Amino acid sequence: MSVIDFLKARLLENADERVLGFRGESVTGRQLFGQIEASKRWLADQGVGSGTTVVLIGDFTFEAIGHLLALVELGAITAPLTRATLRSVEEQLDEIEPDLIVDAEQSSVERRARPVVANAHYQALRERDAAGLVLFTSGSTGRPKAVVHDFSRLLEKFHDVRPAMVTLNFLLFDHWGGLNTLLHSLSSGSMLVLPDSRKPDDICTMIDRYRIELLPATPSFLNMLLISGAVQRHDLSSLKVISFGAEPMPASTLDRLRVTFPAVDLRQTYGMIELGVLRAKSRSDGSLWVKLGGKGYDLRVVDGMLEIKATATMLGYINHPSPITEDGYFRTGDLVEEDGEYLKILGRKSDLINVGGQKVYPAEVETVLLEVDGVLDASVHGEAHVLTGKIVVARVVIPEGHDPAEMRKTIKRHCAERLQPYMVPTKISFETGQLQNHRLKRQRL
Repeated sequence: MSVIDFLKARLLENADERVLGFRGESVTGRQLFGQIEASKRWLADQGVGSGTTVVLIGDFTFEAIGHLLALVELGAITAPLTRATLRSVEEQLDEIEPDLIVDAEQSSVERRARPVVANAHYQALRERDAAGLVLFTSGSTGRPKAVVHDFSRLLEKFHDVRPAMVTLNFLLFDHWGGLNTLLHSLSSGSMLVLPDSRKPDDICTMIDRYRIELLPATPSFLNMLLISGAVQRHDLSSLKVISFGAEPMPASTLDRLRVTFPAVDLRQTYGMIELGVLRAKSRSDGSLWVKLGGKGYDLRVVDGMLEIKATATMLGYINHPSPITEDGYFRTGDLVEEDGEYLKILGRKSDLINVGGQKVYPAEVETVLLEVDGVLDASVHGEAHVLTGKIVVARVVIPEGHDPAEMRKTIKRHCAERLQPYMVPTKISFETGQLQNHRLKRQRL
């Protein structure tokens, strides 16, 4: 049985159960099954079939989910894009070589001419009659890379059913973290709640209303949740698990989460668009040391950098050289420390700051900055310097009404007590006001 057939069978097993919470309403397994079938008929009428390349514009909505699963069943090569991502990669749409651009909300179709010669990754998918998935990286360190996957390989793990938990899909429609959450929920027969907004109070309202048990989120959002005061304004007692990933977790934020949610299991996750999501097991509750792997993954550390071989590794990039070694390991770019079978993710090698020959990990400095009373968020990067090669530069968010000059003195004093001199930020710039829905930091998944 294909994974899509398996997921559809699960929907029919839960035909009268709520499987989606969306815009204040609930969707049953039977209704979502019907939407997939209706989407499949409509897309087939538009000429979609095996090997058709489709850009699917939408978000986690009833219609977009139906379209996405129907595209997989039809064997299409699908590039899901939110409208925000579409704006950021619009100039690169031709690189995807779409046959069709489908707007899930408006049910509109734009047709494009297929190139005479398709790229090699698409050709490989068409030759083996496999559905494909195209995702864009964040582009935080340059032009976004278009990642091509054999979707069937990514889907295989969803045959393994996990315990059902009411889940809020905080992560995005066009990143693997969000798709991974969707597919796990459908596989397990869980109810998945789709947020209209990712503001702390709105998310907390949904946790309370739907009695959410599992909240997958980024460290940046969890930091925003803690400092917003939304936790105190809502009943979050239903939460059993908070999982976090996509960026380094500051130790100070993790400590505050443990105090705020003493009965909640805090789980670190690890994944990349190029690899999928690995199984992760923390050494202890609240620890940043984690054991990674699981079925289909093999790990090694080379010169301090994590390399991973996976059965679900991407076929490659459309617009960038492959970082896969000759023996099949993906160079993640993540620097790690090792302690037996456990790893601590230090940050991206590309983000490492070399100050006069001394290595500075931005996440380590950010953790110390977040310890300062009044610092809502912080991002650290390197800046060229004629004498030392690089200096440490910090962007800091502080509340309205705080004096930047006094905050600079406080921050410098605290950093001098907690960090080596070469790690103390030489330049500090301030932003005031409430944190936004995005973080200053880079995100990978």
